[in-house]
Amino acid sequence: MAGGWKRFLPKRFRKQELVIPVVRLHGPIMSGGSRFRPALNLASIAGQLEKAFSLKNSPAVALSINSPGGSPVQSRMIYQRIRSLAEEKNKTVLVFVEDVAASGGYMIAIAGDEIIADPTSIVGSIGVVSGGFGFPELLKKVGVERRVYTSGENKVILDPFQPEKESDIAYLKTLQADIHEVFIDMVKARRGIRLADHPDLFSGLFWTGRKGFELGLVDKLGSLREEIKARYGKEARLQLVSGSRGLFGRKAHGVDAALGASQAIGTAAASSLAETLEERALWARYGL
Repeated sequence: MAGGWKRFLPKRFRKQELVIPVVRLHGPIMSGGSRFRPALNLASIAGQLEKAFSLKNSPAVALSINSPGGSPVQSRMIYQRIRSLAEEKNKTVLVFVEDVAASGGYMIAIAGDEIIADPTSIVGSIGVVSGGFGFPELLKKVGVERRVYTSGENKVILDPFQPEKESDIAYLKTLQADIHEVFIDMVKARRGIRLADHPDLFSGLFWTGRKGFELGLVDKLGSLREEIKARYGKEARLQLVSGSRGLFGRKAHGVDAALGASQAIGTAAASSLAETLEERALWARYGL
């Protein structure tokens, strides 16, 4: 193979290739997940982040984000891990927005030293939302009596099988306001004077990448490959950092493999309709 002889040269005689690691942070942000329905959370992405930031000769780490949001806790944990690794390894973090970086997805995006988005990307949604389903009459219709025993009058707050209560909603809103305040403080701390003075900036609204650039939510309009080549030269190579997973999420052999596969299929088949609808609703909110 042409040029293959170079691998036989001692390392000190080889021209060092500039590699920029890329980590994909895609999907709804939530705890748990399964082999057939993977979720974006710290546990699922920590390994890739460690690998990417450990490449010694790479001046930067590129993060490709495509997420409609989800868990504020997991979003913040991923954000904190990225910043911690960036400071520890002295790396520049470049965030590239694909379809959407909204809500928790944008919380992760601000971990970047710079945010680059496509003009048609969706960014922002700096707010907090809680959603669910109510089934107060369902059990009666199917002839099932639900029995709940608690110690503490608020242990069944927001119970989907009971009629909605104004006091429950009021309490939920106080939690949302507290989380929203943390989110706003994070955005202000990371984006600083780049943010425009706009009355709806922290209202939960979302914008295109082009408008987000005007508002200071992103730093530049562009795409990953072109931006990396422009910054580090045409010879710079992108290297996707992925987890070491097998077909069903981890290595398995023999009977265990067969059992694991069938068990995973059964688990996927048993996934609740409500959970699927919640996940779909996250994407649908942004027209995706």
